Amino acid sequence: MNLQQMRKDWEKRRVAIESKVPPRNVRFTTLSDMDVPLLSTPEELDAIGFDYARDLGLPGEFPYTRGVQHNMYRGKLWTMRQFAGFASPAETNKRFKLLLEQGQTGLSTAFDMPTLMGFDADSPKSKGEVGKCGVNISSIEDMEELFAGIPLGDVTTSMTINGPAIVLLAMYYAVAEKRGVPKEKVRGTLQNDILKEYIAQKEWLFPIRPAVKLVIDTIEYGTKHYPNWNTVSVSGYHIREAGATAIQELAFTLADGLAYVEESVKRGLPVDEFAPRLSFFFDVHNDFFEEIAKFRAARRIWARLMRDKYGAKNPKSWMLRTHAQTAGVSLTAQQPVNNVVRVAIQALAGVLGGVNSLHTNSMDETLALPTDESVLIALRTQQIIAEESGVANFADPLGGSYLVEKLTNEIEAGALEYIRKIDEMGGMIAAVENGFPQAEIANSAYHFQKLLESKEKIMVGVNKYQVKEEKRAVNTLYIDRSVEKRQCEKLAALKAKRNGAEVTRLITKLQVDANSGVNLMPTMMECVAAYATLQEVCDALKAVYGEYRETGTF
Repeated sequence: MNLQQMRKDWEKRRVAIESKVPPRNVRFTTLSDMDVPLLSTPEELDAIGFDYARDLGLPGEFPYTRGVQHNMYRGKLWTMRQFAGFASPAETNKRFKLLLEQGQTGLSTAFDMPTLMGFDADSPKSKGEVGKCGVNISSIEDMEELFAGIPLGDVTTSMTINGPAIVLLAMYYAVAEKRGVPKEKVRGTLQNDILKEYIAQKEWLFPIRPAVKLVIDTIEYGTKHYPNWNTVSVSGYHIREAGATAIQELAFTLADGLAYVEESVKRGLPVDEFAPRLSFFFDVHNDFFEEIAKFRAARRIWARLMRDKYGAKNPKSWMLRTHAQTAGVSLTAQQPVNNVVRVAIQALAGVLGGVNSLHTNSMDETLALPTDESVLIALRTQQIIAEESGVANFADPLGGSYLVEKLTNEIEAGALEYIRKIDEMGGMIAAVENGFPQAEIANSAYHFQKLLESKEKIMVGVNKYQVKEEKRAVNTLYIDRSVEKRQCEKLAALKAKRNGAEVTRLITKLQVDANSGVNLMPTMMECVAAYATLQEVCDALKAVYGEYRETGTF
């Protein structure tokens, strides 16, 4: 029997087998969920026009389906970057040092809600929230304390902040400058993805267009002065956590990234000067093979769009480099120790999908910020995958799998269809202003909840395998209210000893610059170096730009 005849016979047998197999576990890629096929065959790839040379290629080569490095993790393991931040800068500094001592290879900073919303610790709006969901930063003095004793020229730092991101970035740069760290040695990533705030996370300060202008200010300034800093980490994580499907997460994230590319080009920046420093941040959810395929599709879409649509010539502009985090929304307060297993499976999916850095959630995060013990278990999860499982020995070990390639193509096609619709609306900024992605995510979240309630989707310990009269199985971290008092006292002392007249002069200059439309980073650096506080800077910009008010989406 020749190969062609054998494949035809194989397909007939597959159809016969599947006709006798009951459907199992709906997938959640689209609102019209389909049954999971029992198996995939070469014919399915032929039917969708899959081409191994065109669509797969080799690791480290266009279109990067198989990863952005030739030797992937055999050359260098992914960065293990555990998200950390709580209470005061001094307490978070201790957590940073613990993680570095235990083998973490990069820092990732979580800020509290007042900082994320541009308020100082002593603001009435900060009361009861200081240090609760992350570290509190009100001034460059706090930033200096946060990174005390940590060599900023040797360690890469990620900062998860968006609305006032330009202010925190100025503080970080200023601290590095005060320590004499050469600009080219300042390495790390600022999330700084304001579009996803309007779409999903809802932590904003200014109206959409001036907020995007601030993002482009940081891209332009970083491109010229900090060549190894990623000024934007385009984030799908929060989009997925808000209820998006895998396809929606991918489509809306890439569309956000394309919006920043287009606005940067309008600013006059050549695409190959800034695009290599754009990075991405995705969720790793429960559907193991779907998540692997999502990362592969993301790289392929970005490579083709950057080369073919935006004319990028530098291969580094084509490479989608991504951080990933296991799915916080998948963790359960019921039977929290089960979360260790969920996180391990999700982390493995991220690694098999070829991520460049990874955060693994702690088992107690549905109850409180993680303890030292649970953080170490989360870090050890990555280290066991890296050092014991053997998966790091192979680049894209699932490449060529009929199932994985089929899923990769399906996700790519679904994401491109969303991107086409967004282009027809005038781009992502216009789509967000019209509430399109917000409505799509709301519909998906509602649909997913209905699946849980009907038990078509199972969450172990929540809607199946429950335990009666469950006792809390883990200890939790408690943030003392005294943190707020200490931060307020420290801020009052700072204001008493700084040069108040100089701060006032620079804040006025910042407002003048904001009205004129020039890049605000140079003046922002002057403001924070003179110990202007986070809220003083943000309030000054609100006086120029106004504040964003969300309209309802139904």
